Amino acid sequence: MKLTKKRHACVRLEKDGRTLVIDPGSFSEEDAAVGADVILVTHEHFDHFSEDRLRNGLESNPAAELWTLASVAAKISPAFPGRVHTVGHGDAFTAAGFDVQVHGELHAVIHPDIPRITNVGFLVDGSVFHPGDALTVPDHTVDTLLLPVQAPWSKISEVIDFVREVKPRRAIDVHDALLADVARPIYDLQIGNLGGADHIRLAPGAGTEA
Repeated sequence: MKLTKKRHACVRLEKDGRTLVIDPGSFSEEDAAVGADVILVTHEHFDHFSEDRLRNGLESNPAAELWTLASVAAKISPAFPGRVHTVGHGDAFTAAGFDVQVHGELHAVIHPDIPRITNVGFLVDGSVFHPGDALTVPDHTVDTLLLPVQAPWSKISEVIDFVREVKPRRAIDVHDALLADVARPIYDLQIGNLGGADHIRLAPGAGTEA
């Protein structure tokens, strides 16, 4: 697969002429989901779920379909009947040639006073894992971990320990729109030195093989 980093938490995966997009949210490019055959959304927060970007993707390809949790499906399914599928922890499905497993149930704790919402992670082709806004450890070997490198709900020690627990071959930064460029070298150094996996930072639009 070819993996292309989009802004913030969004990535595109391509193989055999098909495209899968994860989390085209409001911080992502307006066309982040355009041309996708499969769209996955981990949860309802605006930086992962943008109704406009989903509409752009689903309207650009009449055969495109969306897999997500119930809270997102309820908002978008009336406009695209038969093309929106609700999934949860433990589910597995194949879409446009991609094999997807669903892991996790809840968003990470932002603050004890803020109720936790649902959140799922997606493991694609048994290789690439996007956890959404959680530090979910799948019961499966992961080659490429899409690492939420900075968020209001995390600190760097938790990010490093997450890499150690998942034990991927490499970790690629996502969820990085709020991370200032001046702080990037600190994160690169500490995650790279302490995480126990190759640590990669891609600029939006840059790609790598997955």
